[in-house]
Amino acid sequence: MKTVFITGVTAGFGEAAAKRFIKEGWRVIGTGRRLEKLNALKAQLGELFLPLCFDVCDKQAVFDAVSGLSAQWQNIDTLVNNAGLALGLGSFDKAELSDWETMIDTNIKGLLYVSKAILPKFIEQQSGHIINLGSTAGTYPYPGANVYGSSKAFVNMLSLEMRADLIGKNIRVTCVEPGFCETEFAEVRFKGDLKKAKDFYQGMQALTADDIAESIYWCAALPKHMNINKIEMMPTRQSFAGFAVHRELD
Repeated sequence: MKTVFITGVTAGFGEAAAKRFIKEGWRVIGTGRRLEKLNALKAQLGELFLPLCFDVCDKQAVFDAVSGLSAQWQNIDTLVNNAGLALGLGSFDKAELSDWETMIDTNIKGLLYVSKAILPKFIEQQSGHIINLGSTAGTYPYPGANVYGSSKAFVNMLSLEMRADLIGKNIRVTCVEPGFCETEFAEVRFKGDLKKAKDFYQGMQALTADDIAESIYWCAALPKHMNINKIEMMPTRQSFAGFAVHRELD
């Protein structure tokens, strides 16, 4: 039986991915900060789900959680670095510094901590798969995405660098880069403002968490000699095209 370690399972992509893997008979180690949501998932998903409550920004908590896994949960086949967030949509000159720090701590440092903690297991068993959740915002800039987009550009590039460094160790690395997707993302970005979150998705059919989970599972389930370097996806109604031009006319 295969085991996947997924960060950020209490909502969105992570929760959908946990359910998708369990549907296929995988065991899931799911992490998150919200203990009550982890307990609810445990009740729903059963013995194939192991909840771990910690914040990926807490380096010591990450390493303690991984090193403290019992023998029956030690053999991990796939790591899904899903935990991440966007905060605010202010321009660079108006954005909150604290929001930047939270995004950097979660999207960059948290991903590094978890990867570093689990990688020795992959090296030892000469097998493993790291799936990082990037974003199209890491490739195509848009107003207000400044540090969020930059943090995802880091994830996109780090995935390629991991692949380069781990060649010959039989470890796969994939970056899944979604575009516009309707989850708790907007509610978190707008700090609980439900109207702004609803308006963010108004008038279009966005991707869903299940769409992303399907892509994650597909990559993980491929034969071990196949590595998907990256998947970039958008809803049909979204495009990377278009230039913004500011004109001052006399």
